[in-house]
Amino acid sequence: MLESTLVMVKPDGVRRGLIGEVIHRFEARGLVIRGIRSFVFTDELLQANYGHVADRPFFPELRSYLTSGMTVALWVSGVEAVQVVRRMIGDTNARTAAPGTIRGDFAISTQRNVVHASDSVDNAQVELARFFPDGPTVAEDESTVRTLYATTEA
Repeated sequence: MLESTLVMVKPDGVRRGLIGEVIHRFEARGLVIRGIRSFVFTDELLQANYGHVADRPFFPELRSYLTSGMTVALWVSGVEAVQVVRRMIGDTNARTAAPGTIRGDFAISTQRNVVHASDSVDNAQVELARFFPDGPTVAEDESTVRTLYATTEA
């Protein structure tokens, strides 16, 4: 089933010039980038997206880090996109992320781990609405879907 999910290249990934590499990996896999935007986290946006961990000891440093520079948000679509993207990015703790995953290849930290991705279909819908309030920039293209997937898959 076609799904959409949110991926964010965090400030460490942006500073290291990994935006193109992250996008390339998703496109090479057959996922479609339907929206892209850059921003710097405000306290309000940070609370909306990461408020569920605001009481954790690491939150003040996470806040400082995420508000320190540009983040790039991606609207990524494909069959079972949430699950596919989560496997592609690897474990949150980059030290245990498998080689070949984005975190396994480009990160060594738990917090400065290059990317964020929605962890469920429901959270993807909430996060996409938060970061892309007007919806995706590019409409779903039936010819692209037919190039990537058999008719029984999408």
